[in-house]
Amino acid sequence: MAEQTTPDRRARLGRTLGPEGAAVGGVVLLLPGGDEVSGRRPSPLLGTASVRALGRRLARAGRADAPEGVLAAHVVHYRRRGWNGAEADLARDATWAADEAVRLHGDVPVCLAGVGMGGRAALRAGGHEAVASVLAVAPWLPDEAPGGPAEPVRQLAGRRVLIVHGTKDTRSDPELSFRLATRAKKANRDVCRFEVHADGHGLRAYRDEVAALAADFVLGTLLGRPFSRPVRDAFAAPPPLGLRMPLASGFGRSPRR
Repeated sequence: MAEQTTPDRRARLGRTLGPEGAAVGGVVLLLPGGDEVSGRRPSPLLGTASVRALGRRLARAGRADAPEGVLAAHVVHYRRRGWNGAEADLARDATWAADEAVRLHGDVPVCLAGVGMGGRAALRAGGHEAVASVLAVAPWLPDEAPGGPAEPVRQLAGRRVLIVHGTKDTRSDPELSFRLATRAKKANRDVCRFEVHADGHGLRAYRDEVAALAADFVLGTLLGRPFSRPVRDAFAAPPPLGLRMPLASGFGRSPRR
């Protein structure tokens, strides 16, 4: 039986994860995972639980001693849960969300932060004029057939890009994100990639370290806070070193330098 599809609808932003009424210095748009092909409506709770937790952590970190303004975080609720081939529905919704963030918060920098298929959406929509940075966690990327079209990277020029991937991920091939990062680095020096050794798709064993790395990157790119030394080193290192940077156990627990 063919999968039923839902009528066309608009994407929407979840409520602000962060203090209400405060001056906003930057916006992070949280893009949940999805399916390769599906016209069904995403689950409003199960599909967004992991990115909501990350958004709350980022919002907390972004309101401490923030003369440059606080960080506003929003979960993006997709129209459909599938990428759906050339339709690229999740990337279209990410682009809409960047427009909506500008409408709500004004001319402030935006970070697209995606997990799984949401990571692909973040990378694809990264060319939006409001986007200053892109965070892709365990991004799902298509296999690149010899001689076939490659996943685009030119839209990432002028943005800071961080990819995080577990080396034991069996759902989203980490080598595909490494290849994309290698191509992106040729056009944009502000690309780095961290590997989480012996962790899988959900990055559960290093959840705290991944969240701390995300906060380091997002607050640095949106609010101008100094990057930690590992992040600075990853951006500065030539390929492949800066694209296979190991995420150390305990990252974020020691004082930033």
